[in-house]
Amino acid sequence: MKFLFKYLQPHLIGMCLGLFIKITGTLMDLCIPYILEHIIDVIVPSENTNQILLWGCLMLMCSVIGLVGNIVANRMAAAVARDTTRDIRHDLFHRISYLSPRQLDEISIPTLETRLTSDTYNIHHMVGMMQRLGVRAPILLIGGIAVTFSMEPVMALVLVSVLPFITAAVFLISRKGIPLFRKLQQATDRMVGIVRETAQGIRVIKALSKTEYERQKFDQKNREVSAVEQKSGIMMAITNPLMSAFLNVGMAAVILVGAYRVQGGQADPGMILSFMSYFTLILNAMLSITRMFTLYSKGSASATRVAEIIAVPYDLTVEEGKRENNGAYLEFRDVSFSYNGRTDTLSDISFTLQRGQTLGIIGATGSGKSTLIQLLLRFYDVNRGKILVDGYDVRTLQPSELRSRFGTVLQNDFIYAGTLLDNIDFGRGIDQMAAELAAEPAQAAEFIKTLSDGYEHHLNTKGTNLSGGQKQRVLIARALATKPDILILDDSSSALDYRTDARLRAALRQQFAETTKIIVAQRVSSIAHADRILVLDHGRIVGDGTHETLLHSCPIYAEISHSQIGGDIS
Repeated sequence: MKFLFKYLQPHLIGMCLGLFIKITGTLMDLCIPYILEHIIDVIVPSENTNQILLWGCLMLMCSVIGLVGNIVANRMAAAVARDTTRDIRHDLFHRISYLSPRQLDEISIPTLETRLTSDTYNIHHMVGMMQRLGVRAPILLIGGIAVTFSMEPVMALVLVSVLPFITAAVFLISRKGIPLFRKLQQATDRMVGIVRETAQGIRVIKALSKTEYERQKFDQKNREVSAVEQKSGIMMAITNPLMSAFLNVGMAAVILVGAYRVQGGQADPGMILSFMSYFTLILNAMLSITRMFTLYSKGSASATRVAEIIAVPYDLTVEEGKRENNGAYLEFRDVSFSYNGRTDTLSDISFTLQRGQTLGIIGATGSGKSTLIQLLLRFYDVNRGKILVDGYDVRTLQPSELRSRFGTVLQNDFIYAGTLLDNIDFGRGIDQMAAELAAEPAQAAEFIKTLSDGYEHHLNTKGTNLSGGQKQRVLIARALATKPDILILDDSSSALDYRTDARLRAALRQQFAETTKIIVAQRVSSIAHADRILVLDHGRIVGDGTHETLLHSCPIYAEISHSQIGGDIS
């Protein structure tokens, strides 16, 4: 719980004040049965009306102080829980935002979603209830026992005799409960993963009539979650009836002993009534403590899961290094990379590119085209070799400095809910004039002008109210809006017709002549006019040259070209 203490530390003054108010209110609650016993056994027999009214007013005042004190303390506890959880969520989201793609691959998106939602909720619930019950319940328990011992030690001993059994039961149950709650959260992660996959692939699922198959798959995971939840719920639910059984046995014994002592003149009726009130307070305190253990079991398991993510180290650290005068603006030098550490996805990749040149990359699915782009952007670090941008090894540049050089459209890029202008701007402070200038070469201005509200047209999440080609043109406009030094188009024109694609390439040549362009494509026509073309196959360069030279020197490229355009390009 050291992790949680760090977030509670800024709120210690407020917590201490709230705890003081809570303690005061709880002590007032403890005084009420004692005053009641004094009124019944001492004041009433004296028939002094003024004393009865005085002690009655004192009892009422204790009730009001206890009520108001508990309300105020509970509100302060809720505020501390709210602020603490807000800070935890902020740091967790911040850390998630800076996880490297490799770390995201290892941890997985569904478990991050669960930790950011249900785990932080469990922490919030635990922090709030521990302040409310964690002070009141022990004071009522210990204070109630202390007062009953001062009033009637014999009956108090009867009551205390059941407490060791209760303590042992709570310890054993909570010891088994915490691991079960960890398993429950892990099972929830897996279920969230199924839901996420289904939601993302709903069109494919419906198109292939696999709705029933997906329903059965979800049902299986749902049953797994239900089974673990049922097991943990049953384990923790045993505590309440067990506590009630022990305490009710103790109460029955107290009543029996009390009856004999009243009959023998060793106790007064008011004392027995007061004793039963204290017994009720002790009973409720024990049930509250039991509830606290359940909350602690959930909260501590969730806090551990959240702490694991926040403590994940930054693996893409900035290294020291000097600029190399290698004469090229962009260079891959003997680069090899593997996702799994065993089989290379890219092997011995070497090429150079001058400022303003265009590089085309083509190859079969899985040949390593997108991986090469991700290495250039330093989403992953190379296993061997170097990647240099303007003479700097990408590992020596701050991520913000490196990526500010790029305008990028990735293979699975996204559009979020908002206006067209918002999506082109993407939080960079780009005004409408700059957006319009970017939309022209991206070939997006043509369809935007047909919209009645133009750049204020609202887009749905993932751009579902745009066609595939329109989405790609908006994404290209986003990449061009900041006039980048390096433009990366990773299979970003696949939904464009040949005419629009040709106009896009012509606009890039004319208006972005000084921008170094890297185009990953499946269509030969998209890269045929590039200054240099790389053909990848199984992570290796099997062809390197212009369109004309590759037609004669690279059988794979020639085959692709002939199948698509007959080998000639106009």
